[in-house]
Amino acid sequence: MLMPKRLKHPKQHRGRMRGLAYRGSTIAFGEYGLQALEPGWINSRQIEAARVAMTRHARRGGKVWIRIFPDKPVSQKPAETRMGKGKGAVELYVAVVKPGRMMFEMGGVPEDLAREAMRLAAHKLPVKTKFVRRED
Repeated sequence: MLMPKRLKHPKQHRGRMRGLAYRGSTIAFGEYGLQALEPGWINSRQIEAARVAMTRHARRGGKVWIRIFPDKPVSQKPAETRMGKGKGAVELYVAVVKPGRMMFEMGGVPEDLAREAMRLAAHKLPVKTKFVRRED
């Protein structure tokens, strides 16, 4: 699963997801892309599940690019623990996704195959998405 090799600060605040994604909002590598339509956190397991769904459907044809990386640590205190005693341990890493962010790209396959592969991948993700095609 994806996670940072090391972090300068191991624990972060949750933050807020306001506005649209201006960076990473266009297709840069492939011919087809999966774009987020709403904000959310996508953890490394969900990214991996979507990647596997896409590559399996394409029968290892074409190429898949993952445009998001889970670099935000999310901490969690153990169950049935009293308040206080500091912040919990890091449980998982998430990628912060804003509306408009291109999450996955695909190339080297026909459009109908790419559309179906992206649809299968979208079912693994917690945000609404849309299929987009490169405009030349």
